[in-house]
Amino acid sequence: MNNMENLYRQVIMDHYKHPRNKGLVQDPSYKTVHIKNPTCGDDITVQSKIVDGKVVDVLHDGTGCSICCSSASVMSETLKGKTKAEAMIISENYLNMLSNKKYDKTVDLEEAIVYEGVSKFPARIKCASIAWKAFEGTVEESE
Repeated sequence: MNNMENLYRQVIMDHYKHPRNKGLVQDPSYKTVHIKNPTCGDDITVQSKIVDGKVVDVLHDGTGCSICCSSASVMSETLKGKTKAEAMIISENYLNMLSNKKYDKTVDLEEAIVYEGVSKFPARIKCASIAWKAFEGTVEESE
């Protein structure tokens, strides 16, 4: 394993063992989307609060593999504080990167870049994307 792969693995395991922004709230100002992947058992709920076009909070909770759970943590940190438009551009580029589709490499994916290698493992793409798709669903609900 090269140094970059080792660093990526460390980031993924840190977010898996010490997830950021984990836990949900009972607050109607948060939009909530739940997605379950019956194939592998990943089960994630994402909540976001968008005020005046800005993502002021992103929360997640659920169960799944290390890729799924760590990706939700990274997603919550990456998208919180961005404008809705910025968050959607980052999310779209992240999902395109995972799917081996063309994406804008000038968009700063921050720590989410560690999932770049997931594209080599098609069975894991859903694991790394489920929370991000749920986030996009919360944005659609807020419109």
